[in-house]
Parts: sequence; C-alpha cells; structure tokens
Amino acid sequence: MGSRLLMAVDEGASLTYGSSRMSVTLANGFPVYLHLGPWRVHPHWVFETLGYAVAFRVYLWIRRQFGDALPDANRWWVICAAACGALAGSKILYWFEDPRLTLANLDNVGFLIGGKTIVGALIGGLIAVEMMKKYLGITGRTGDLFAVPLCVGICIGRIGCFLTGLDDHTFGTATSLPWGVNFGDGVARHPTQLYEIIFAAALGAFLWTRMNREHREGDIFKMFMVAYFSFRLACDFLKPDVRVFMMLSSIQWACIMMLFYYSSDILRWLRSGARDEDERERASASVPDAEASR
Repeated sequence: MGSRLLMAVDEGASLTYGSSRMSVTLANGFPVYLHLGPWRVHPHWVFETLGYAVAFRVYLWIRRQFGDALPDANRWWVICAAACGALAGSKILYWFEDPRLTLANLDNVGFLIGGKTIVGALIGGLIAVEMMKKYLGITGRTGDLFAVPLCVGICIGRIGCFLTGLDDHTFGTATSLPWGVNFGDGVARHPTQLYEIIFAAALGAFLWTRMNREHREGDIFKMFMVAYFSFRLACDFLKPDVRVFMMLSSIQWACIMMLFYYSSDILRWLRSGARDEDERERASASVPDAEASR
C-alpha cells in the first residue's frame, strides 16, 4: 500500500472516487484536495468537521443506549465546558511544542491561532469539566459516554491529517519500512497518522465491549485517557518533534504527567487483574482435587 501510494504521488497520478460530483486528486501530491462539485476543499477542514459531527452523533446514540445519570441541563453544561476547555488546551500545549518558535511569533496572530493538539485538547477538556462539575455540585463520573465517540472522532480527523501531508506537522520520521509514505519532500516517512487511526479504532472497539460489561463508573473514560496518552508517549518518538527536555517533546511530557494523574487507577486495574488471575488459577487447581476425592 505504502509503495503504491508513493508511486501515485511521485509520478503525478490521479485517482477519482465516485461520480463526477466528488473526486480525490493526487496529481499535485499532498495535500490531497477534495473536489465537491465546483469547490476544491482542503482535506483537513473536511475531515475535522466530519469527525466532530460523527462523534457527536455517536455520543447521542450511546447516550440513548445506556442512559445518562445527569439531567439534560447539567449534561449540556458539561459538554460546553469540555468544548471550551479542549479549545484552550489544544492551543496552549501547541504553543509549548516549540517554545522558541512561539516566542518568535508572539506578534503573529495567524501562528498563535493556527495550531492545536489532541493531547492538549483532552487535558484542557478534563480540567474544564472538573471545574464545571465542582461549580454545579456534581460528584459522579461523567466521562464514560464520551470515550467511544472520542475514538471515532480521532479516526476520522486523522484521515484529514494524513491527506494534508507535511503542512499538518503530524508526519513521522524517515523510515525504510515498505509502508513509508512520501508526503512531498522526497523522504519515505512513518505514516503516524495511520498508526493513530488503527490504534483509535482498536481502542474504540475494546471500550465498546467494556461498556457492555459490568464496570466501575468512570473507568471507561479513564481507560481511554490512559491508553491514548500511553500511545502518544510511545508513538511520538517516531515524530521529528522538538525535544524540550531529556529527549522528550512537550506533548510527551504532558502524557507522562497525565499518566501520573491516573496512576492510582492504573495500579487498581493491575491489582484487580492479578486477583482475577489468582482466582482462575485456584479454580483450575480445585478441579483435579475434586475429581480425585471422588
């Protein structure tokens, strides 16, 4: 797949999907613009918007399936807080990705409002929701309904990141692996956007199965956060990011801090898993003993 994609971009080939009303053109490499009738639309805008829309519809469907302990008014305040916090967090962490570049562009409004990061959005959304819950007097966990929709949104949004190519700054380092992708600079790179799509899809499927089983309130969302921050901590070693301290990027340090934040839950899951394993071993050991006593 990677070699075929490299060839298609390098040789200026074109690919048309569907009818004449919509086509995808690779003739000029990346970004891969979408042609919707007479309009030539940037892929990042299309898939980011689509990701938000589809994720919200999935959230509404899951809420109908499993119900919601929060009243409608409180739920919408929580959603509003999550959206505002995510917007702020995504920008703030983006500014810290390359501190020197940010300091050099403090008077550049386009730079300051242009970038964002999912890790920052998750952290900002979490902080804003916790503040809103405290203000409203909500003591229960409110995030489980968001976990699977977030996975869906990430899957769709990262398609746009991949089709945008170098301009999106989500590509990986150079690689000799056969699925390396040339985003236009003549270098075969890790398609880290595709890695994240595959990971988010698998995580969403896993969390969906967990939602259909008995679980502690809040654990579904916590599992999402722990899994995603762990993935980004590992995957971002494959990105040519600025290493701000001890060979780690700002995003990786943010992931480490969030994993410490959830460390008590991680330890609880590990202890629970160990207890379950011990119980299975005792149960299997008791079977031959019972047969021998006959």
